[in-house]
Amino acid sequence: MLHFRFSTVLKECFQATVKRPFPCRTQESWYPAPRHRRCLGSVPSDVAAAAAVATPHRTAPCSAPRRSYCVKTEGAATVELDDHLKKDGAEGDKRRNPGILPSLEDLLFYTVAEGQEKIPAHKFLTALKATGLRTGDPRLKECMETLKETLKKTPDGVTLDRHLFKKCVQSNIVLLTQAFRKKFVIPDFQSFTSHIDQLYEKAKNLSGGQVADYIPQLAKFSPDLWAVSLCTVDGQRHTVGDTKVPFCLQSCVKPLKYAVAVHDHGTEYVHSFIGKEPSGLRFNKLFLNEDDKPHNPMVNAGAIVCTSLIQQTASNAEKFDYVMTFLKKMAGNEYVGFSNATFQSERESGDRNFAIGYYLKEKKCFPEGTDMTSVLDLYFQLCAIEVTCESASVMAATLANGGICPITGERVLSPEAVRNTLSLMHSCGMYDFSGQFAFHVGLPSKSGVAGGILLVVPNVMGIMCWSPPLDKLGNSVRGIQFCTDLVELFNFHNYDNLRHFSKKHDPRREGGDQRVKSVINLLFAAYTGDVSALRRFALSSMDMEQRDYDSRTALHVAAAEGKPEPEPSKDLKYHV
Repeated sequence: MLHFRFSTVLKECFQATVKRPFPCRTQESWYPAPRHRRCLGSVPSDVAAAAAVATPHRTAPCSAPRRSYCVKTEGAATVELDDHLKKDGAEGDKRRNPGILPSLEDLLFYTVAEGQEKIPAHKFLTALKATGLRTGDPRLKECMETLKETLKKTPDGVTLDRHLFKKCVQSNIVLLTQAFRKKFVIPDFQSFTSHIDQLYEKAKNLSGGQVADYIPQLAKFSPDLWAVSLCTVDGQRHTVGDTKVPFCLQSCVKPLKYAVAVHDHGTEYVHSFIGKEPSGLRFNKLFLNEDDKPHNPMVNAGAIVCTSLIQQTASNAEKFDYVMTFLKKMAGNEYVGFSNATFQSERESGDRNFAIGYYLKEKKCFPEGTDMTSVLDLYFQLCAIEVTCESASVMAATLANGGICPITGERVLSPEAVRNTLSLMHSCGMYDFSGQFAFHVGLPSKSGVAGGILLVVPNVMGIMCWSPPLDKLGNSVRGIQFCTDLVELFNFHNYDNLRHFSKKHDPRREGGDQRVKSVINLLFAAYTGDVSALRRFALSSMDMEQRDYDSRTALHVAAAEGKPEPEPSKDLKYHV
């Protein structure tokens, strides 16, 4: 274990204002150095990376050229990047003085290699998967292509030395550094997904519910199908179960097309035709509010009117392609298809929806000049759009990320459209179970009669649960159980963040040895010249020592008075 005590030095750093690179000194730096180089393999990988940062600096002679540190100065809007960080390969290393600090690519190599001269490619890919990133992530396309081509040219086709590794990762070094430093929204992703797998297995044992049969094509699905996929706002992915089986969105498409309508026309225009209140009635009732408008876009009447607002002057074919383009962008260009058999089946059995359509026409709910039968055709088509659990989870994550697709970085929906959509999903998304779901789960969601539940944890992740058996209200039995268990375990409920409410796990907080990670972050801050980060660490360190002192004083007082020893503070251990 490494022993650090930075109080005195950090206090000096806090009091000083650094406006230029750290001067070169002949004496030893205050950076801690490993006693022996071979100890890198016996400490955590991030500590090894930190040691790799520290070691060269300690021996740098004063005659060596000074490094252009990335120093944040007061009032500066930008940070200068060292040109050496952009160079890679053996040629760049030859020009670089051996006493100079390594690049971020070097640090990543040391982290993965753990003291070895070469690393197998599969070791890097396994470590990458543990962070939640996939090799097929569009953001890593250039890195993966370079890795594939580089391995073809290596003698064994398996291992990479430091120079080849740097060549492969340099195009995505920012994203990869974030991943390996656990700077994503779910830092300990493996631990989190192990809990998800347990919740999945628990819900899998449920056997209640009936597969929807009022649309003949839906009745063909096996009741044993069960899948859960999630995608975080940083693009971390996890799937379990039958996640690659396509199924129709059905009512899960309602919030998505409403978002498209608001994105195109704005809130005021859309809600001049549709209300915002829960109806308190079945989703397919022939019933309007007191203003002769559908209650909200999540019931059939509101969804039919919402369909009529999309690209009003275009043909049905153009409207369908327009919505499909939006959905594909939301899904990060993953699978979005169409089931013509389900479309035909639903249209042939859609008497109730035709009745609702004529009722809406009678009450003049559509924009002027709307062809009601054409709108119903498009309505049935949009319900028959196919997704997999994996692609739908990215759609949900796009909503969780404020309209920006996490795996492409492309803005798909306006913030206004996302806010409105999540609000209505929260209050109206689960049929007649919406109130109870909002009470117990407290998250925006939308269910469909195909068995899907689209769940959004704002600013954290999107989840798609899919299992065909439905309860009497039309919601997936296993999906409801999974969502309920998820919020009982993690503090994802909208009001779990109330002060002093800490009975649940928060996967957004870093786990493990926090002090080790703090030291690593400290070294990275020193490496980049981030003075504000050094000051924050100094403050927290001094505060921790004060609490440590108070705790020890309490122990001595209790011993002197013959009282039971008080519970030690969790912050008592200030050594790593």
